[in-house]
Amino acid sequence: MSTTAGYAALREERRWNRLSQKMSAFHDWFKEEFNEIYTLADGSFNSIGLPLARYLDKVTALNHHLTMHHTIEERHLFPILAKTMPQFAADDGEHLASHHGIHEGLERLQKLVRTWKDSPSAYSPTEMRECLDSFRDVLFKHLDQEVEDLRGENLKKYIKLEDLESLPI
Repeated sequence: MSTTAGYAALREERRWNRLSQKMSAFHDWFKEEFNEIYTLADGSFNSIGLPLARYLDKVTALNHHLTMHHTIEERHLFPILAKTMPQFAADDGEHLASHHGIHEGLERLQKLVRTWKDSPSAYSPTEMRECLDSFRDVLFKHLDQEVEDLRGENLKKYIKLEDLESLPI
């Protein structure tokens, strides 16, 4: 293979993997934030100069960002992918099913945050970690699986490159 052909093949692979790389960047950030919130849940947020109210704001921000991210996927990306990729289908798709589990966890988390904002003395590190533990596995598996499903080598089985590049992301 000539150098020119090698560069062309590399450019094409980058085009195929653009979507998974973008998702990976978002998903890695979500996992980092989740892990930081989990670590600080024991009250150590105070030792880094973060009062409870600011820590709870951080939790709320992650909740909001995950909800917004999933809403965009569910409304704008998954319906297009579902036309050729069954794992994104609305009726039986694994990604939407895991979104349901994640959203249940996020709703429980937001209720706890509201409770603790109203009554800071009721804050419970144990309760916070139990809530986070309740949906950590489904969240992290989902984030990783989605990136894997959107890798170029997988997408090639289902979609044309031109169609991939027209996706709204």
